Amino acid sequence: MAYSEKVMDHFANPRNVGEMKDANGVGEVGNPKCGDIMRMYIKVENGVIQDVSFMTFGCGAAIATSSMATELIKGKSVEDALKLTNKAVMEALDGLPPVKVHCSVLAEQAIKAAVADYYRRQGIDPTPFVGEIPECEECACEV
Repeated sequence: MAYSEKVMDHFANPRNVGEMKDANGVGEVGNPKCGDIMRMYIKVENGVIQDVSFMTFGCGAAIATSSMATELIKGKSVEDALKLTNKAVMEALDGLPPVKVHCSVLAEQAIKAAVADYYRRQGIDPTPFVGEIPECEECACEV
């Protein structure tokens, strides 16, 4: 299984790692079959994600997709962050092996879960904005 240089860089040197104490949105998603767990923290001010961090328990691809996802949403509006797809994360990493696509799905879901939590904390039903966040149950999920 070959990884791109970008995947290896984000795995070896992940960006935005760690718990964020003052986050106003936290989302956690996981894949029980392969053991990948992602927790995403966001700090939103005036509708813009001012800061974002993550903690991931999983394989190198899970860490790399988490890292890249945080880079792609930092400084973006909440609405733009919700438009980030797993395919965009994979493209930004110059691809993933087919058996690791589920990692990019989890990264997309972690962002949505954090935004949903942010909306709930604001007293807003997140469903119209975020939709349903499906469980990723297969280690070889389809995109």
